[in-house]
Amino acid sequence: MTDLARDPAKPHEDAKGAVVPDRWRQLPLLGGTMLIDSAESGLISGLFPVIRQALGLSLGALGVLGAAGKLIGVITAPLWVWLAHRWSRKGVLIVSTGLWGVWGVAAGFAQNFTQLLILTTVLAAGYAAAQPIVTEIIGDLFDTPSRGRAVGLLYGGVALTSAIVAALKGQLAGFDDGWRWGLWGIGIFNILFSLVLWLWLRDPGHGAAEPQLADLAPKARRATASVTRAQIAALLKIRTFQLLLISRLMSGHLVGAAFAVVFLVDVHGFTTQAASVILLPLGIGYFAGTVLGGLVADWASRRSPRYGLPAVLQTAQIAFAVLAYFGTQFDYGSLALFAVFFALMGTAQGVNPGVNRPMVMAVTPPELRGAAFTVYGSIAEAIAWAVFSLGAGYLGDTIGLRAVFLWVLVVLMLANGAFLTLLYRPYADDVLHAQQELDQRRSSALS
Repeated sequence: MTDLARDPAKPHEDAKGAVVPDRWRQLPLLGGTMLIDSAESGLISGLFPVIRQALGLSLGALGVLGAAGKLIGVITAPLWVWLAHRWSRKGVLIVSTGLWGVWGVAAGFAQNFTQLLILTTVLAAGYAAAQPIVTEIIGDLFDTPSRGRAVGLLYGGVALTSAIVAALKGQLAGFDDGWRWGLWGIGIFNILFSLVLWLWLRDPGHGAAEPQLADLAPKARRATASVTRAQIAALLKIRTFQLLLISRLMSGHLVGAAFAVVFLVDVHGFTTQAASVILLPLGIGYFAGTVLGGLVADWASRRSPRYGLPAVLQTAQIAFAVLAYFGTQFDYGSLALFAVFFALMGTAQGVNPGVNRPMVMAVTPPELRGAAFTVYGSIAEAIAWAVFSLGAGYLGDTIGLRAVFLWVLVVLMLANGAFLTLLYRPYADDVLHAQQELDQRRSSALS
C-alpha cells in the first residue's frame, strides 16, 4: 500500500521540481489584476450615497448596479477562460483587466443611471476574467503545502489595499463630482497596469507545481488542451465541489462590505465621509483573516488531512454570523465600536479564500481548475452576490437594512455553517482520487 493510500489527503512527494522559481514575486502582479475589480466595485458602493444624490437614485439602484456587474461575469468569465486556454493567460489578463480600463474612464462621464449602469457593466465584463484565471495560475505556481498561504496573502493583500483605497476614495464625497474623478482614476490606473503585466508577469504553465508533473514537458502536463463538456460534467460530479458550490450560494457575507457604508449612513446617521472610513478596518480585518486563514489552513491540513480544512471553513462561517449579530443589530452610537466589530467580521470572512480555494485545487486536475474557478467564483458567487445585492437593495427600502443584515449576515450564515457538516466525509476521498489521477498521468508520460 502506498503512502497516499494510508494518508489520502497527503500530496505525492516523490517527484522533484514542484517549487516554481520566483513564484512569490508573481503574487503582487496577480493581486493587481484582482485589485482593479475590487477598486471599481468599492468605489460604487462606498460613494453610492453621493451618487444617489447626484443622479436621483433609490437604494435599490445600488443592488442593480452590483447585480448587473456580477451577472455579466457569468457570461464573460467562461469566455475569457476559453480564450486564455487557446491564446494566452497573460495576454487575456493584459486586455481584460488592463486595457479594459477605458470603460472606467467612460463611466466617469455618465450623465444618468442608465449610462452608468451600461458602462460599469461593460467594465465588469472585462474584470470578470481576473478571478478564475488568477486562481488557476496560483494553483500552477504553488504546491499543496503552500497554497493556503499564497491564496491568503493574495486575497488579503487585495482586500487591504482595496480598503485603504476605498477609505481614501470615500473622501471624494466632499468634492463636487468626486465619484467621477474616482472612476477616471481607476480607468487610467488599469491602462497603465497593463504595461506592468506585459513586462513582468510570467505564466508557469499548467501543472507546474504538481510534484507528479513538474519535471515533465509542458504539453505532457495536460490531459487535453481544451475543456470539454465531458470534463465539465466530470467536474460537477465531484462531491466536494458540489457542496462547496451550494455553500457559496449561501454566502450572505458577500454583500456585507457592499452595503456597509449605506448601512451606517441610513441606519445610524453617519455622513458618507465618516461612514466610508469603516471600509479600512473591514479591509484590515479581512487581510488579517486571509493571512491567519492561510496559515491555519496549512496547519490544519497537515494536522488532520481528512477533516482539517472542512473544520476551519465551517468554523469561519459560524464565527462570522455571531460577530455580525453583535456588529449590526445594536446601535453603539460610536463609529469606533462599529469599526471594531466590522474588523472582526472582516477577519472571519477573510479566512475563507485561504481554505476553500485550496480545497477546490486539491480535488481537481490542473487543466480543470480554470473551469472550476469559473463555475465557483464567477458563476456561483456572482449569482449569489446578485441575488443578495438585489434583495438587500429592494428590501432595504421596505424593511430596513438592519433587518436585512439580520437575515442575510446572521441567520443564513449560521445555516451555511451547519450545511458544511456534510463536507467532512467526501473531501478526503476526492483528494485521493485526484492524486491517483495525477500519479497515473505521470506513469503514462514516463512509460
